[in-house]
This record gives sequence, structure tokens and C-alpha cells, in this order.
Amino acid sequence: MRSPPSSPPSSATSSTTSPTHGHQYRDDGDVHQEEVEEDEDDLRLLDARRRGAWKHQAELPTRWREIHGRDDWAGLLDPMDPLLRSELIRYGELAQACYDAFDYDPSSRYCGSCKYPRRDFFDRLGMPEASRGYAVSRYLYATSNIRFPNFFPQSRAGAKIWSQSGSWIEYVAVSTDEESARLGRRDIAIAWRGTVTRLEWVSDLMDFLRPVADEGIPCPDPDVKVLAGFVDLYTDKDPTCRFCKYSAREQVLMEVRRLVARYAAMGEDVSITVTGHSLGSALAMLSAYDIAESGANVAVCGDGEQRRKAPVCVYSFAGPRVGNAAFRRRFETELGVKALRVVNVHDNVTRMPGILLNEGAPEADRNQCTFMRCVFLTLHQSAQGCLADLEPVFYSFYI
Repeated sequence: MRSPPSSPPSSATSSTTSPTHGHQYRDDGDVHQEEVEEDEDDLRLLDARRRGAWKHQAELPTRWREIHGRDDWAGLLDPMDPLLRSELIRYGELAQACYDAFDYDPSSRYCGSCKYPRRDFFDRLGMPEASRGYAVSRYLYATSNIRFPNFFPQSRAGAKIWSQSGSWIEYVAVSTDEESARLGRRDIAIAWRGTVTRLEWVSDLMDFLRPVADEGIPCPDPDVKVLAGFVDLYTDKDPTCRFCKYSAREQVLMEVRRLVARYAAMGEDVSITVTGHSLGSALAMLSAYDIAESGANVAVCGDGEQRRKAPVCVYSFAGPRVGNAAFRRRFETELGVKALRVVNVHDNVTRMPGILLNEGAPEADRNQCTFMRCVFLTLHQSAQGCLADLEPVFYSFYI
């Protein structure tokens, strides 16, 4: 006759000792309960953060100029202002969308293009808030360059490929009427694509500085210089290609001028916010400078005497340095462009190319020769990865 099954151990005896190794362990029920409690704690913490972010969103219409860098983010970085954090996350997601929408598949005839049409760009990416808040007004393209083998993946589809030399490089989006009311202004967002595949491009691009005036950018100071590789990518074009017969520079300036003129004529406050990750961060810096230098952010209204100037701000993620000390002075002090760099404390890319950026500085100061405000994180990673680390940050200022 079988003996009845033994009763399950009580909670007082649920922790036993392994006969082999003498280690304490819990039974499966306790482990499961512990995991559930940890998950619930994580959800409560996440919910509290979201509530905190949304609680401050109502302040955006009156604080947007402050969040956009009007006062150089004084008092907002340490500790991190909740509204600024939520805006950094929002624009970081717009930068991440460039990676998620790009066709990297070399077997596809559309390799190097955007996978989704403009009209449902954010919907196809599963970004409902962005879909409700922004409408993509234009895709922009750059011509392939042999110096960027990882930035311009090549299709193996032969003669059937969509373009022999073009590559999708950015998009321009405009806030909807409803989103503009929430933001307190009409926002023109420009997101540049970068690369997270490999980092050989760093050494390829960090070669020498070139005056921006030599590239058609109307700068009055011949000492203002940027790294040649960045400006080549920004200004190169292929007259034989349907998508890049105009350079990325010409395309972005044309679209920004059109949008600024349209909404300024309607009497709206307009902002221009540029974002990008990695190499896209460098292009974001360069294009923001060019927009201000070329006056693309200025619209003439009414009788031709009233000029409305849209403020320009950059939120960059894990990007390298772009220009020399004269570039920094022109960018920030003379033109008033604002930039908040989210960088990684152990990431050498964000400190590249080092000595080139401030050739006139004392040797002891050359490693400190970045410009704009910096939020330091931990690794060179995707824009999404940067956003995940926005909580445990510390800050440093180089003016």
C-alpha cells in the first residue's frame, strides 16, 4: 500500500541545503515570487518616471525656449530637469528612427534607401506618438563616397537597384497643429542617419581641417574650419543621380527655407531642432551651423521689413567633434546656435580628433577642447542605448 504524498514544505523550510555543495537555494515557487516582485517594482518605477515626465509636459509651451537652450541649459543639467530629459528622449527616438527605417540588406534592390514611405513613416516604425506629433515633409539623400564603405552599403541586386550612387541620409519632419499647440511653437525636426556597424569611418574622416568658406558656406571668417571628411559628405553631389543631383546641404537648406517661410508667414513661432547619432551627430552639428550661417532660419514677412528668426538647437548623441576653436566661437557665440551633446565617458569617438580641434590652445588644454554642453554616459552605442542611460549621468561643461 502506497504511503500518501508528503505535504509541500512550509515557508519556514522552503530554503534548504544542497547535499553536494552545501549552498543555500530557494525552491521554484519562491524564485518565481521574487521575480514577480522585482518586475512589479520595475513597473512602478517606470510608471513613476512617466508620470513625472508627463506632469512637466504642461510646462513646455512656456518653457520651450529654455529647454531649447536659450540660457545654455543653466540649472537644468545637474540634477537633470525632468522636462529636458523627456525632450532628449523624444528627439533621441527621432534619431533612432533613421537606423530602424534604413535598408541595410545587401540582397535587396532597395539597399541604401528608406524602407517606408513618408506618409506612414512613424506608423510603420511603431511610433504612435511621433506619428500623431510629426509629419515627414521630405527625405534627403547623399551621394555614395568611397571613404564611407560602412555608411553606404552596396546592393548586390545588380542593374535593378534603386540608385547607383544615392543613399538615404536624413529626413525632415514638421510638428502637426495639435503637437505644435503642445510644444508652444511649430517645430521643424531634422534627423541625420549615422552608423553603428563599424567605426573605421572615424580614422577615415579625421584627416585634416578645411575652411568652410571653401565649400560654399558663406562664412566671413577664413579661420573657421571643419574636418574635411564631414564637409565632403555634406556637400558632395552627383548630377547624374535623380536622388542626389543636389547635395545634402542644398536639399536641407531648401527644405528649411521653405518651411520657415511658410509658418513664419502664418505668424507662428518656429524652432529648428537637429538631431543625430554617431556620424549623424557630426552632420547635425554641421547642418545646424550652416542653417544659421546661410540665414535659412530667417524669414521676411509682411511688408518685407519684418524678419522672423527661428532659433536653432542641436541634440546630438555619441558624436565626434566637428571643427576648430574658431568654428566653436562662430557656432555658439556669434550665430547663437545651441547644442547639447550626449556623449559617453569611455567613448573615444566623442573625443576625436583631439588636438586638431584647437590647434592654438596650450598643450595641457587640448584634450579639453570640445564645445557646447556635454551629458556624459557610458558606451558608444545606438541612440536608443544612449537614451536608456539618461538616468545615471553626470555632467561636465566646456565653454
